[in-house]
Amino acid sequence: MTSDVRRPLLNRRLAEFGTTIFAEMSALALSTGSINLGQGFPDTDGPEEVREAAVRALRDGRGNQYPPGPGVPELRTAIAEHQKHHYGLSYDPDREVLVTAGATEAIAASLLALVEPGDEVIALEPYYDSYAAGIALAGGTRVPVTLRPHEGRFRLDLDELRDAVTDNTRLLLLNTPHNPTGTVLSREELGGIARLAVERDLLVVTDEVYEHLVFDDAEHVPLAGFPGMRERTVTIGSAGKTFSFTGWKVGWITSTPDLVTAVRSAKQYLTYVSAGPFQYAIAEALRLPDSYFDGFRADLRRKRDLLGDGLRAAGFEVYEPQGTYFITTDITPFREKDAYAFCRALPERCGVVAIPNSVFYDDPDAGRSQVRFTFCKRDEILHEAVGRLRRLVS
Repeated sequence: MTSDVRRPLLNRRLAEFGTTIFAEMSALALSTGSINLGQGFPDTDGPEEVREAAVRALRDGRGNQYPPGPGVPELRTAIAEHQKHHYGLSYDPDREVLVTAGATEAIAASLLALVEPGDEVIALEPYYDSYAAGIALAGGTRVPVTLRPHEGRFRLDLDELRDAVTDNTRLLLLNTPHNPTGTVLSREELGGIARLAVERDLLVVTDEVYEHLVFDDAEHVPLAGFPGMRERTVTIGSAGKTFSFTGWKVGWITSTPDLVTAVRSAKQYLTYVSAGPFQYAIAEALRLPDSYFDGFRADLRRKRDLLGDGLRAAGFEVYEPQGTYFITTDITPFREKDAYAFCRALPERCGVVAIPNSVFYDDPDAGRSQVRFTFCKRDEILHEAVGRLRRLVS
């Protein structure tokens, strides 16, 4: 005998969230045999020496059982060394570093730990979809501040950010280099954010997973290095984007002992621990010479130019990214305005899958005509995609 379930099955905080756009578009790529330039994962593995380090850890029995809750000491030490070497920021690996199951868990755990129901959380939109879900799970109220196109890039209006802060604002959730727009917040912008956070006594969570993917004259500067910010900033990093091992899901936070303890209090009831053998491998990866990071960045810049030139030739308006491995475009030159419908039809039109940026906005009309492509693919794949996209103007 069965009974009718009258109450909604899904927690009301998650009612607005269905299947992610990435799952939907990746399934569409598979079913149509299209080139997937939607979801941001590389189609080649990272450095061979890092992969072999993981194999060695497996064979040596390191990490095959539960690793320590904060992360293996070797990785925590390497993270602290990385922050010191690249940015001059000093962290105690035993008290100020926490390893997580990728950046997504770091974001979720930070929000769950630091946001009370009803607290306002300001996020720069368009934003990665897990931000909205994490704020909802924490019971917070999402307050978007929109990055707007200006002179070929997306820019933050500091006055708009200041106006968005109220007495209920608890936390700023930032992402730089920024996905999906490719914007890298400047020293001036970051300085304004820092002064506002200190003045209004705000916590800040900064998602810096694309820290080593900055191009041309852009510079990644951690917010934690600004006056008054170390004690109020949770900085999130990840191995997936820097070393092209996205499936390993190794992320981390660096912050003060009190903030790390708070985030760990939530994190321990999510995955508890993860990625044991991979943690040892990423410890070695973080100690790769600067030439690796320089070469990786130069290779992605070349791929950016390859795809960007192809998108312009195909008729898109292209916003040149300063960082990440995504390019945001506009489809109005095709006399089209609905990016979601455009992306749904694109596989049939030319065998390529992309992501509509409208899903990254609270107000879909704000990004209605924007489409995101990724360029973290092999050269031959990008060349083939560019060739297919030319069908749009043929």
